[in-house]
Amino acid sequence: MQDYKLELHPSFTELEPLLLDIRTYFKQSDTLIHDARNKLKTIKYNNLDIVIKSFKVPNIINQFAYAYLRDSKAKKSYLHALKLEQLGITTPQPLGFIEFYSMGLLQDSYFISIQTHYNFTIREVLLNKNWPDHDLIFKLFGEFTYSVHEKGVLHKDYSPGNILISNVSSGQYRFDLVDINRMDFKTLSYTEKMKNLSKLWADEDDMRLIASAYAHAGGLDEEDVAKDMIAYDLQNKKVKNFKKRLKGKA
Repeated sequence: MQDYKLELHPSFTELEPLLLDIRTYFKQSDTLIHDARNKLKTIKYNNLDIVIKSFKVPNIINQFAYAYLRDSKAKKSYLHALKLEQLGITTPQPLGFIEFYSMGLLQDSYFISIQTHYNFTIREVLLNKNWPDHDLIFKLFGEFTYSVHEKGVLHKDYSPGNILISNVSSGQYRFDLVDINRMDFKTLSYTEKMKNLSKLWADEDDMRLIASAYAHAGGLDEEDVAKDMIAYDLQNKKVKNFKKRLKGKA
């Protein structure tokens, strides 16, 4: 017997028919925007531009774990988005999630949100020193990251593709966090804060720009912050490159 669990944002309860038939909507959509372990597609529904994130069926152990021991990735994505919303940290507007079960075990699951029409991600800025407002963007990003950390948020996938940037007006940019199912909400240690920026794969010059803004926002020693950020960044790159060599990719 197939069963399901769903939850909708209180402001979007009219979307229940969409969630109940989400498999059909997802299958029929031809606007695939991400295709990896999980897939993202966009649809138009009730005049809303909606992103559907489909989480693949987990292995048998996790089918049981997500059913009885811990929240699924879809549910965590939704709950984390609500928490970010409460904290004033920008992320695409969460709409809801649904989980499908068979014989008491989790099968596929889906998280839906409003599509953010952003201009670029931080990856493009990292790859182009001549990007318009290059230095300003990293200054603002350093300040944004400090604010996120001070609000007790640790985004465990703080990588270039998960930071969407919108040009709000001349010299003003908004940062939206995505891929948020892996997050901790707690008081962060200094080490956790510094390590969190190591997944950007930035070069030393860009790390110094970020570190300078981060330090100024928190009244910290700029050189100490830069030194620690760069050290953790190099450490992360060594680990990742070593794993690539083991896999024969380097």
